[in-house]
This record gives sequence, C-alpha cells and structure tokens, in this order.
Amino acid sequence: MSHPIDWREARKLVYAAGRSAQLPKVVVPLSEADGRVLAEPLRSRTHLPAFPTSSIDGWAVRAAGPWRIAGRVLAGQEAPALNEDGTAMEIATGAMVPAGTTAILRVEESTERDGLVSGEPRSTKEWREPGEEAQAQEELFAAGTPVTPGLIGLAAACGLDELSVTRQPRAALLVFGDELLTEGQAGAGRIRDALGPVMPSYLERLGAQCVHRVGPIEDTLDAHVSAIEEALEADLICTTGGTMHGPVDHLHPALARLGAKYVVNTVAVRPGFPMLVAAITRGERTVFLAGLPGNPQSAVVALVSLVVPLLAGMTGADEPTPHPITLAAPVPGRGDYTHLALVRRQHDSWFPAVHVGSSMLRGLAGASGFAVIPPHSQGLPDHQVDYLELP
Repeated sequence: MSHPIDWREARKLVYAAGRSAQLPKVVVPLSEADGRVLAEPLRSRTHLPAFPTSSIDGWAVRAAGPWRIAGRVLAGQEAPALNEDGTAMEIATGAMVPAGTTAILRVEESTERDGLVSGEPRSTKEWREPGEEAQAQEELFAAGTPVTPGLIGLAAACGLDELSVTRQPRAALLVFGDELLTEGQAGAGRIRDALGPVMPSYLERLGAQCVHRVGPIEDTLDAHVSAIEEALEADLICTTGGTMHGPVDHLHPALARLGAKYVVNTVAVRPGFPMLVAAITRGERTVFLAGLPGNPQSAVVALVSLVVPLLAGMTGADEPTPHPITLAAPVPGRGDYTHLALVRRQHDSWFPAVHVGSSMLRGLAGASGFAVIPPHSQGLPDHQVDYLELP
C-alpha cells in the first residue's frame, strides 16, 4: 500500500486533475440549466431595466401641480410622452415612465377631483433608470459560477433564453462484493447493499447523471475488469469496496490491467483512508475512477473528500473549500490523520453525531455533515473547525 497523502493535498490534486479534463460546453434552455455550471460569462443582452420603470403605483407628473389627467399607462404598455407642463398620467408599478416626467406622485399621497390630481411628490426618485441594475453586455457572473434558480431568473430578465454550461457529468456506479444482498434481510453471513441505493442520489445531488449502475459484482479480477470496461462510456466511475489489498480486493489489480494512472492512492484521513482516484485514458478521453471503501460512512467520506472536488474540476466550478463552524462539544482527533467527524446541527450549535462507526448508517442518516479535525489536534467546544456539508 502506498504512503497516504495529506487530505487537503489530495483534494487539490483531484481538483486539478478534473480541471485538466474539463467537460465540453453545451447550450441548454433556461428550464434545463439549474444545477449546471456556467461555461461562459453571463452577460445581459439589454440594459436592466431596459427602460425607465415606475417603482410604485401613482401618477407620472410634469412640472408643478395640480395636474390635469392626460391618460394611463400600465405595465406592458409603451408609454406616450407627457408633452405639456401641468399634466399627469396614471401609472402602475413596473410600467414604463413617460418621457417628460419630472416626478411620480404616490397614489396614497394624492387627491383626485374634477379631472385634476394634487399632492406633493417625494424628493426621492420613484422610478428605476435604464441600466440601473445592469448595463447591456455587462458581465454579471463569470464562467465557473453554479447556476441557481436566482441566476436563471436574472438571465431571463436580461433577455436570455439559453445558457452556455458545462455538459453534465455522466457517472457510473459499480458495487463490488459477493457478500451483498440487493433485497430482503441480512443473514447467513450476507448483508444488504446500502451504497447501491444511496450513491446515485448523492451523485445526482452533486450535479452528475448516473447513467450506468451494476452490482453486486463478483469478487474476481476478471469480473472487476469487465465491469470497469463496460462503464467507460461514463466520465466518472464510482466503485464501492475492494480498495484495500485483501484476498478478494481486486480493484488495484484491475486498474493495473487497464493501464490506469493514480491521481491519489490512499489518503491520510479517518475513516475511509483507502480511497483513491485514478485516470483511465481511452483515445482522447479521460475517464476518472473514484474508488470508495465498502463501509458506508467511509464511502461517504471518500465522496465528500475526493468526488466533490473532482466533479468541480470537471465542470469548471471553483475549487470547493470547507467553511467554519463552532463546535458545542469536543470531537477527538485521529493522530497523524485528518478526522472527518459526523456532526449534527441543533439550532445554531454543532454536536458530534452518535452511532458513527465506519460501517454504521444511523449516525450518517441523522448528521448534517463532517467536522474536519486536522492531524495532531482535536475539536474543542466554542472553537471553530472546518466543515463539509453532506450533499
């Protein structure tokens, strides 16, 4: 077994590897853009707003009052001009402000009688000027920005019908292990496969499309090689189990037979240290294989440790970094290794989860994410530590 690499360094290496094999860009309609990553900067096609827009319901007036009512303009209509002093036009919120307007009088602060409107407009301007939010062709968000519903709404307001985004990663899941059952209750030395049902959901939450799923796969070298070869249509292959060097652990020999090159091979993190990422080259394509340990919590540690930055690199997103939280209770360290400790949020405090053995699922199901405890340290109450959120 190779010497484990530092956890933070491992994340940087897989992110850089993903960036070196970034997926191509595609153009998709706004309705299909959520969760993707911008492949080109988002620029407004028009000024935003495109024309002077009323912020209130009221009266567009010209010069001093009282004002003679000259008409009405609603949202969606092109406003005629106010050409004469002492005239007013009823105006709705969001409507185009008539040319010649000198002020807008709020409806609740106005009086209408005998075809005249009177009142005192406020000194503050009650409309939005063209380009106040964005200028035409202004870069609003850079390439690499994740697309959110808010960004989609902005793109629509800017006159866009489509967005240039990175193609969605295609992922495959291969589950290794003769001991696994796909239905029914555990017994007679066999256990239920928990990772086969859960990993596609995690991958899809991370923006990938799970296009291929096989397992349990027989614990033989030939079966491992064949399964990986059949999954090479994907951009990312995630495997579960077989990352050690035991009598039925065939992943490393299979990678050797396929000519794979390790990006990361074992990481100084607990749990889950025998995680790996390898690259398989086929022509001009690079397919990444993320080897996740077979124990459920270890597999999820590997997912958030390596698969998250790898997918970020492949899609051109920024390198993901942990953010700080403040612990409410002590969390132990793991000596020379980084400790990813499951924690749960209770109001605004963070507590270590219970039932957190590497093979356990109960603690994982109730946790919010992982506290990152650096090597040779521990997490102390009222102290900040880095945090990785579960997908």
